[in-house]
Amino acid sequence: MKFFLDTANIAEIEEAASWGVLAGVTTNPSLYAREGGRLADFHDHVVRICEIVDGPVSAETVTLKRDEIVAEGVELAALHPNVVVKVPTMPEGLAATRTLFEKGVRINMTLCFTVPQALLAARSGASYVSPFIGRFDDISEDGIEHLGNVIAALANYDFGHEVEVIAASVRHPQHVVSAALLGADIATVPFGVLEKCVQHPLSDRGREAFLADWEKVKNS
Repeated sequence: MKFFLDTANIAEIEEAASWGVLAGVTTNPSLYAREGGRLADFHDHVVRICEIVDGPVSAETVTLKRDEIVAEGVELAALHPNVVVKVPTMPEGLAATRTLFEKGVRINMTLCFTVPQALLAARSGASYVSPFIGRFDDISEDGIEHLGNVIAALANYDFGHEVEVIAASVRHPQHVVSAALLGADIATVPFGVLEKCVQHPLSDRGREAFLADWEKVKNS
C-alpha cells in the first residue's frame, strides 16, 4: 500500500518526503485554509508541493457546475505534471470527470461513500476513487466495511483504465492496518497519523535498552 499525506502544510510534506515513504499528497480547500492560505497564492502553493513530492498531488475544484469544473480542472492540471484534479462525487462532477478524462486529465473523485458512487466514478474516468472512512465512524457506521465493499466491487471489473482506491478520512493507525489488509491501493493520512504508524512502545523500550547497554560498553 502506498502512503499519501493528507495536508497542505509544506513542512509536514518535506519531513514525510525525507523518510522516503511519501508517494503523493492530497489537499482540499479546508486543509489549505487551515494553513492560512490566500486565493492569490493557491496555484503557487500547489506547485511548491509538486516540487517536493515525486508523485500525484491532488488539488480540488471549488465550483459546482460541470463546465466550470472542467475549466478549473484544466487550469489546475496545467500547473504541473504531478497534479491530479479532485472532483466531488455528484452528477455534475461525473459529467466533468468524463470531459476531463477525455482531455487526458487525471481525476481523484472525492467524497465517495458508497459502492454505486465508486462504480460510477470509475466508469466516468476517475483514476482515483476516495472512499471516506472516518466520516462513517462519526455517524456510528462502519467505515472499514464500506471501504472493503468498494475495493471488492471495483476489483470485479475492467474499466479500461487504471483505477486506484485511496482510503481517505483516516483517523488513526488502525484505519491504516484495516485498509492495508483489505487491499486498498493507497492510504492518505494526516501527518500525525503517519508519525503514529512509526511508533510503538516496544520499539521505544528496545531502543532505550540498547542505548543503555551501549553506554555500559563505552564506560567499560
